[in-house]
Amino acid sequence: MKRPKSRVTSFDVAALARVSQSAVSRAFTPGSSIAEETKSKVIEAARKLNYVPNFIASSLTTKRSNIIALILGNLANPFYVHVLDAFSRRLQEQGRQVLTFTVEPGAESDDAIMRVLRYQVDGVILTAAQLSTRMIGICHDRGIPIVLFNRYIPGSDASGVRCDNSAGGRLMAEAFLRAGAKSFAMITGDPRGTTSQDRVRGFVERLLEAGVRRGDIEEASGHSSYDGGVEAALRLFGDGSKPRPDALFGINDIMAMGAMDVLRHRLGLRIPEDMMLAGFDGIPEAGRLPYQLTSVSQPIDLMVDETLAILHLDEPPRPIERGIDRPICGSLIWRATIPGPRVLE
Repeated sequence: MKRPKSRVTSFDVAALARVSQSAVSRAFTPGSSIAEETKSKVIEAARKLNYVPNFIASSLTTKRSNIIALILGNLANPFYVHVLDAFSRRLQEQGRQVLTFTVEPGAESDDAIMRVLRYQVDGVILTAAQLSTRMIGICHDRGIPIVLFNRYIPGSDASGVRCDNSAGGRLMAEAFLRAGAKSFAMITGDPRGTTSQDRVRGFVERLLEAGVRRGDIEEASGHSSYDGGVEAALRLFGDGSKPRPDALFGINDIMAMGAMDVLRHRLGLRIPEDMMLAGFDGIPEAGRLPYQLTSVSQPIDLMVDETLAILHLDEPPRPIERGIDRPICGSLIWRATIPGPRVLE
């Protein structure tokens, strides 16, 4: 059997380029200080030798892998697919990579954290709902910063960035009220998740202020998925036994889209003439022609940048600040599923 060729090393590149091995390392490290002439020599030598840097090997020396763990809790919701894309793009611009872990919707994230700890990661970003304070402490004790994305853990000192979901819920209630709605229904998500809880709270509080009674706001769980939105709409309106509300709020876009398909194609209702409808998240799919869904858009890029700022990955010796809760306002996208004014004062 033919023996495989030896792997080309950074020392081989350094010898061909007539530079130091550390210069080769700097040439392949984004943001490193290196003269352009030296870098050009290194790149040309690497091209001739078909050299590819081994970042795993270099991490043994630097104790930095440039890998960030991203724990996702609900890939059935396209919002988190877009979150993954945004983090991947932003981290790759910085010369880093994402290692993705998934958690079943509604499940605890502790097991995922234990899987993360098997790898040498420089930080953890958590989008899943449930995590014990013990696991947060374990990560920090090992020097691995963890930041929550679009959620918080009550009673915890974990830091995080989120959309101001309560304010967004109020914004959507105000939009319905301005369009003339008098009766309301909601399709809710994970009852344990702060994201869903805050949207519901903001929406209901604004309606109560307008004189709507809490008992007159119908609701059904949609489990934060398209199929869940379909089933919730059928439970609420399928048998036609109760008067239909004027307005339906899906706590996220994908549930609202599932409900819209049921209302239009199975129950024969017109949107918004027979029932107003809105969602939350601002995913691109909700703006496509079959839906044109009114929604509160989450500022994903800004939230991603704020999350990485808290991690401050370029300053690993400095521990991240505890207890940061950074809510960022979303914006109303008024589309065809709610009639009436296009601007809220």
